[in-house]
Amino acid sequence: MRVANPIASYNLMSLGVLTLQIQIPSCASLKEKRSRLKPLLNRLRREFNISVAEIDHNDAWGSAVIACALVSNHNGHTQRALQAIPTWIEKNWPDVTIIDDQIEII
Repeated sequence: MRVANPIASYNLMSLGVLTLQIQIPSCASLKEKRSRLKPLLNRLRREFNISVAEIDHNDAWGSAVIACALVSNHNGHTQRALQAIPTWIEKNWPDVTIIDDQIEII
């Protein structure tokens, strides 16, 4: 009796990572930076259903590097969803400046 391969019946998954280098001007301390960054990260989680974290420049007062990760079953959906994030940030968080953004689809 032949058993079907359970892995073969699944669609391929798409993992996308968006890395954003942002500037948060006029922060006078790490505490102030975190108090301004935390609501942004929480809102991104809710709006886009993504995982998000600060991954670099943790000790810099006015800048941060954040990563946004998304898993879906279609590369196109992953790409479109991650491309919408920088535009959304610029529209809804005018005090945050995006210096660089990069998307990697795996």
